[in-house]
Amino acid sequence: MNHIKVIQAALAAEDLDAVLLTGQANRFYAAGFFTPGGDAACLVPRKGPAYFFTDARYTEAAGRCLENAELRETKTGRGLTVQLHDLVFLKSIRRLGFEDAEMSVREHGRFQKAMAQWKFPCEMVPASDLVTKLRHTKDKEELAAMEAAQGIAERALEEILKEIRPGVTEKEIAARLQYLMLRHGASDMSFDPIVVSGPNGSLPHGVPSEKEIRAGEFVTMDFGCVYQGYCSDMTRTVAVGSATEEMRRVYETVLAAQEAGIASARAGVTGKAVDAAAREVIREAGYGEYFTHSFGHSLGVEIHEAPNASPTNESPLPAGAVISAEPGIYIPGKLGVRIENVIQITPEGSRSLTKAPRELLIL
Repeated sequence: MNHIKVIQAALAAEDLDAVLLTGQANRFYAAGFFTPGGDAACLVPRKGPAYFFTDARYTEAAGRCLENAELRETKTGRGLTVQLHDLVFLKSIRRLGFEDAEMSVREHGRFQKAMAQWKFPCEMVPASDLVTKLRHTKDKEELAAMEAAQGIAERALEEILKEIRPGVTEKEIAARLQYLMLRHGASDMSFDPIVVSGPNGSLPHGVPSEKEIRAGEFVTMDFGCVYQGYCSDMTRTVAVGSATEEMRRVYETVLAAQEAGIASARAGVTGKAVDAAAREVIREAGYGEYFTHSFGHSLGVEIHEAPNASPTNESPLPAGAVISAEPGIYIPGKLGVRIENVIQITPEGSRSLTKAPRELLIL
């Protein structure tokens, strides 16, 4: 899976002859091959093959999967700037886009210094938004990978529910979730799992601790995994042993808020409007001050992408975007509830990639 031709089609509209992708996420989106950190780069010109640069640690693996891209090995004396010089001349590249949101000042200065010595003009043009906007909409292959990642996470959920009981610690649950997702086919975690219980549940991004689960408490689990380079994300909150009337009321309010937000989501509706639909349900129930984050975020190659379903996003959501639907209520020192599904935005509404039940589960 790669998106080289998609990027090439977008270059003309930005008046660019090529774009140099040095950030981990965008070069994976372009070429379909993952390398960590700054260990690679991808040059995408308007026409012809792209060029993927990496060193000998990755060339064999890259050669097995690259399509529509020529592999170039970087080594002493033939580093990225030297090879870029040759290709810029060969392809008559005069306006070269670069990832201004990813490239450090030092890296940019190094490229500028090298290019100043070239005998032909080439201007570096900020172009982070070019690929980022393309990533807003997911194609069929991307959606298939994300659904597979979601399926892996849900299999892990089914199994971990059998292990949650008084005396088990938050850390133990988090560790088991990671093991189970890897066992069922994940290549990595989308993020470090969040497992919080009882009063720790009021921490939206709480870190799993040595705290033992107790009867009569909520346990909130926020987790996801990576499959074929794409992320899943889900949150479920369950009760252990029993649930008080207050616990039930908070849970049902969060579930109603999620349903309201999902019902309002469709292509052309702003992220702000989707967030507002959910937020109003929580406000009317008297918990407005305890909903402290946005309704949702996009995900794909990265766990947090744009566009978002947030109070600040006044742009219409595009068809094909995949966003989380995760309202929550967090009462400090007492309890917290979050329920999260992942949905694909469509012209008619939305489609849930998450299949796991959402009703309150008492273990």
